Amino acid sequence: MDSLIVENRPGASGNLAADLVAKASDDHTLGVVINGNLASAKILNPALPYDPARDFSYLSLLTTSPLALVTRADLPTGAAFFAMAAKQGEQWNYGSVGNGSVAHLGMELLKSKVPGMNPVHIPFQGNPAVITGLLGGHIQMALVPPGLAVPHVKSGRLHIVGLTGGRSTLAPEAPSLSELGVKDFNLEVWTALIGPAKLSKIAQQRLAQEVPKLMRNADVRQRLFIQGGWNTVGSAPEGLRTRVAEEAAIMKAIIKTANIKND
Repeated sequence: MDSLIVENRPGASGNLAADLVAKASDDHTLGVVINGNLASAKILNPALPYDPARDFSYLSLLTTSPLALVTRADLPTGAAFFAMAAKQGEQWNYGSVGNGSVAHLGMELLKSKVPGMNPVHIPFQGNPAVITGLLGGHIQMALVPPGLAVPHVKSGRLHIVGLTGGRSTLAPEAPSLSELGVKDFNLEVWTALIGPAKLSKIAQQRLAQEVPKLMRNADVRQRLFIQGGWNTVGSAPEGLRTRVAEEAAIMKAIIKTANIKND
């Protein structure tokens, strides 16, 4: 059995890891990336050291998840939360995994849909740090995958105000944001498998065959959902390219409207 080495490269909202993949020249360096690395990073920063459209082999859309608007359990829920957020304005903060991430851009989109709501963005090094910031009272809200929030919701320390896209069996008591009056807010967080542009055609074809099979495996599907709230996809390369193109258009509009600048 071939060995598999997992190398975590945190930093710059995953762009450091993506750049490592872009510069690889072998047939065994692959990357698992999130929305921002492919859909918004280059829009936000034209000087990005890699070009998402040119420097990668697009292999598969792996997983998707709604986003949960999460806050501390001592703050109100539902419409009352939005009323308090509007009253607090810039006195409140929200966290994300970094500038240009889907959680950052999603919150800016949410602010545009809730009059008066204007919390200040605080970037963190990863979602676990965002959760720690919530629990410690350093931020009042964040958009995170629901799987990260559910253990703290069950312990009574956090609650989910609402979910993007619709309800989830992972957090059945949480309403959708649409039910709370926030319409047309369907952003998700997703993961994708990519390789360097130089990845051989043989390797690309093999991965295109095997990855969808793996993501259809019942045990894999259950573990990813229970442990992280992820819905498995396992698309063909064309499906990933379509998803990136569609989301890039959405992200570009948010960046322009909110006048978001690179760090």
